[in-house]
Amino acid sequence: MPTPHISAADGDFAPDILLPGDPRRATRIAETFLDDARLVTEVRGIVGYTGTYQGRPMSVMATGMGMPSATIYATELIRYYGVRRLVRVGTVGGIHPDLELGDVVAASAAHTDSDMTAHRLPGVHYSHAPSFALLRAAADFADEAGVRLRVGPVLTSDAFYHPDATLVPRLAAYGTLAVEMEAAGLYAVAAAEGVEALMVGTVSDHVVRGDSLPSEGREKTFAAMVSVALGALGALAR
Repeated sequence: MPTPHISAADGDFAPDILLPGDPRRATRIAETFLDDARLVTEVRGIVGYTGTYQGRPMSVMATGMGMPSATIYATELIRYYGVRRLVRVGTVGGIHPDLELGDVVAASAAHTDSDMTAHRLPGVHYSHAPSFALLRAAADFADEAGVRLRVGPVLTSDAFYHPDATLVPRLAAYGTLAVEMEAAGLYAVAAAEGVEALMVGTVSDHVVRGDSLPSEGREKTFAAMVSVALGALGALAR
């Protein structure tokens, strides 16, 4: 049934879905990776598609930027459309010194400076974690495909332009790999709703070193990231 933010009909979404932030990236994933992809929603320009990947139903839908937007779409996809496995795919800013541009990161945990989860569980410093089955499947696929995948914690921040310049080096000292804006919210929703979620991202720039991928490099690593996400979903669907 349609929701305030999604116009798709019952059955329009597959149980497995990729969640990029950018609507244009959602369209590109549908056109590049899915067979027979069809547009199923476009409320407020947030597009969603369903097709098949290697013969299995697969969906992709944009979420916009940040946890408030991402959690709205994730919650509605789960509650009203029966989505059971959600993988965010997007860019991340590297902060750990061992990370290279183009590395693919899978978030084994998501720290956050947001109070969103604090409202869900007052008095608890909740640990945002992904589905272990999805994380393991992503790592196994990357090994087999020769994709450089780094597994570790990320920071999900509410602030793109963070006022505390000391935060990034302090997090890096504790082994945090990268910073992004959605994973913790997605992990919290998945846990609350009893489904599986994972964040897989491409290091498009390094926050500390100040370097970034050129457009050609972004396209190449974009494909690797999506392939890892699809490989993980495919392994669990067998």
